Amino acid sequence: MSLPRTAVAAAATTAALLALASPPAAADELQGPSGGADGTDGRFFLTVSGAQNTWIRGVQLSCPDAGGHHPHATEACTTLHRAKGDPGRVTGAGHQCTREYDPVTATAEGDWNGRPVVWHKTFPNPCALDVATGPVFRF
Repeated sequence: MSLPRTAVAAAATTAALLALASPPAAADELQGPSGGADGTDGRFFLTVSGAQNTWIRGVQLSCPDAGGHHPHATEACTTLHRAKGDPGRVTGAGHQCTREYDPVTATAEGDWNGRPVVWHKTFPNPCALDVATGPVFRF
């Protein structure tokens, strides 16, 4: 039994769109620590804000050249590169924190290797943020 021509055309179109929308997974592994094929990984605007936005601070971070105003840019770029640009995949430091509740929200907006990144998470206190994200939000 053969498929109607429209079904075959629709399947081919869908496959082509999926190939364009998502680059091969191996591409990230082939790019190495110096960044993407064009020499850039990404650019982020990072913010940390206090409970109910009582205060906020932010910096721009550009990788792999460690540009922007981030005080630990090189370490932050290295950490983000290991996490393939996903702040949720970052593994931070393993130190102990107190149990005080002073919530902070971290956000990262920008792009990584041409893919948009919009990430935010609330942590119980600044120490918990540091444990989870290492140098990325250390500003």
